[in-house]
Amino acid sequence: MAIIRKLAITQFRNLNQQYIEPGEQLNLFIANNAQGKTSLIEAIYYLGHNRSFKTKSLKELIQLQHQQFQLDAKVDESRIKLEKSKQKTQINIDQIRLKNSSELSKVLPIQIITPDKGFIVNGTPKNKRSYLDWGVFHVEPSFLLNYKNYNKALKNINTLLSQQKNQELDYWFLEISKLSADISQSRNKYIEQLKNTNSNELIEGLSSLFNAIEFFNYKFKSGWPKEVNEFDHNSVYQYLIKNKDFLLKSKYLNYGSHKASLNFFLNKKEECFLSRGEQKTLSIVFWLTQVSLMVKNNIFPIVLIDDLSSELDTTKIKTILHFLNHLKIQTFMTDIGKDLSFIKDENPVIFIINNGIIKRQ
Repeated sequence: MAIIRKLAITQFRNLNQQYIEPGEQLNLFIANNAQGKTSLIEAIYYLGHNRSFKTKSLKELIQLQHQQFQLDAKVDESRIKLEKSKQKTQINIDQIRLKNSSELSKVLPIQIITPDKGFIVNGTPKNKRSYLDWGVFHVEPSFLLNYKNYNKALKNINTLLSQQKNQELDYWFLEISKLSADISQSRNKYIEQLKNTNSNELIEGLSSLFNAIEFFNYKFKSGWPKEVNEFDHNSVYQYLIKNKDFLLKSKYLNYGSHKASLNFFLNKKEECFLSRGEQKTLSIVFWLTQVSLMVKNNIFPIVLIDDLSSELDTTKIKTILHFLNHLKIQTFMTDIGKDLSFIKDENPVIFIINNGIIKRQ
């Protein structure tokens, strides 16, 4: 069970030498704009992913007149320390240096719900793959290695195609066909597990969030044309061989697992025809279903929720928080407005942030 017991943030955006001991379930951070609410959420996210959900620029994250930032946390009985500068990244878990930042996600699995990252329903294919693969990674041990090897094979194929080199293509076509079939199987299996997670308990728990949740559906798109059986590596391979001349002219592989996506439906209506309110609410239902599936697999992620008060009414926010508390999930949530009376039953630990200073109320 992932629970942040202690958290220290040094020279990260406007947060410097800040230390908190969060509660085991709901933690609420209240502040005016530009005081450090989102910076706190971003710091926790960074600690679990070794990247930001807001920017790729390290310069934006390190405080002015400093050369690095540091994040330090006690998660359950483990200690994570992440130091980042322009010159180097050093990540230690229990004083052992990590070679691969994917190990972070195993110790500190994090689900984030924020408009800044984009809603998944009617979102971009890249954003859909990001959330999909985050879920698959946590329930399918072989997925990460297949994913990395696929990207290596894809890079080699695109290099050969761009240089018009025909000789080695057949070998790499076979490699990527096997990897793509495995990835498609893992992704599709995960989607089916999510649908099975859509149990009566889940529907009942989120019914006030969206009263038509039982008519919410989603379908996996593999990234290959319809004539390809994406689960059969031979079918993928034959397609690539058949279309080799076309691909050499195109100079890149324009189909494949790197183009996969999800299609969402409500009452058989496609996602692009849903209202923005339906899209954002169903996005949250999907994310919470992912969390619920992880809990079924005895993985308890930390949930970060940022700036939803501008997107959802108090009834829906309360439903989300009650659902997460029921799952016994540690949650970090930023400002939900001045009236906190509607969440008193969830017993939040409340922190006030003022000009980068975090204090427990």
